[in-house]
Amino acid sequence: MTTDATPGIDPAPNPHATEEQVQAALKDTKLAQVLYHDWEAETYDEKWSISFDERCIDYARGRFDAIAAEEPLPYGRAMELGCGTGFFLLNLMQSGVAEKGSVTDLSPGMVKVALRNAENLGLDVDGRVADAEKIPYDDNTFDLVVGHAVLHHIPHVEQALREVLRVLKPGGRFVFAGEPSTIGDFYARWMSRATWAITTNVTRFGPLQGWRRPQEELDESSRAAALEAVVDIHTFDPDELAGIARSAGAAKVSTATEELAAAMLGWPVRTFEAAVPPEKLGWGWARFAFGGWKRLTWLDENVLRKVVPPKFFYNVVVTGAKPH
Repeated sequence: MTTDATPGIDPAPNPHATEEQVQAALKDTKLAQVLYHDWEAETYDEKWSISFDERCIDYARGRFDAIAAEEPLPYGRAMELGCGTGFFLLNLMQSGVAEKGSVTDLSPGMVKVALRNAENLGLDVDGRVADAEKIPYDDNTFDLVVGHAVLHHIPHVEQALREVLRVLKPGGRFVFAGEPSTIGDFYARWMSRATWAITTNVTRFGPLQGWRRPQEELDESSRAAALEAVVDIHTFDPDELAGIARSAGAAKVSTATEELAAAMLGWPVRTFEAAVPPEKLGWGWARFAFGGWKRLTWLDENVLRKVVPPKFFYNVVVTGAKPH
């Protein structure tokens, strides 16, 4: 049995990795996870348009309800695995999914920001720096474990799910959303690379130079992208991910997929936003991006889902329960 670790001994964030550390991280995926996410922690919410208001509360709850809408609420104590800045758990708690929370991440910087966000929201949340393959909590601790875009970062997914089941109480449930499908990841990366190349080259010339970020910022983004290629380890076929969950010992396993047309807009939009100065993008751009995403999400859910096989959608959601 793994026991709760002694508080106060988590490592400090390291937001400014040295070149030597970056080179070492290219051969060590867990070091890359820490360096990349510590690097991104303080600006992550802005980069990914993460908020803790109605917009993201509805989004997080929608991902949860897509796979676990029939479950009785609220859960007592929930944990987020690979919490990042707390986007998924904190918004789910605000929607009434859980009463108390714990955030865990391999990155000290992300845990720090997630706890700060929780404090600002007045939520009952504690946090630990934690390896998903060896979660530092007792057996049978949580009623619910959630995660968003985390499983694809973990080297041994089945081992992590075994740990999730260990810390869940009998009958407890896990819900992991936002995992890239194999086909979806292919077209998302292709569109992102094309958007980056076009934007950074077109803004070299003439009046469009005012739309170009300083070269040092572009270089830093490129270094982050190099680490991102190391930290993104897996993509998932929905049926294969369900099989991994069952092999880990989960019961009542099911999967769902979402975002096809919405992903084809979302990835170029995010890449463009990273390539140009933020002051160039005002309220009109934000309204276009979010409104376009909502309209295409409606198209995905009401039209494309009926005619396109699930494996072509970008995001995979998986759930399962700990047997009694």
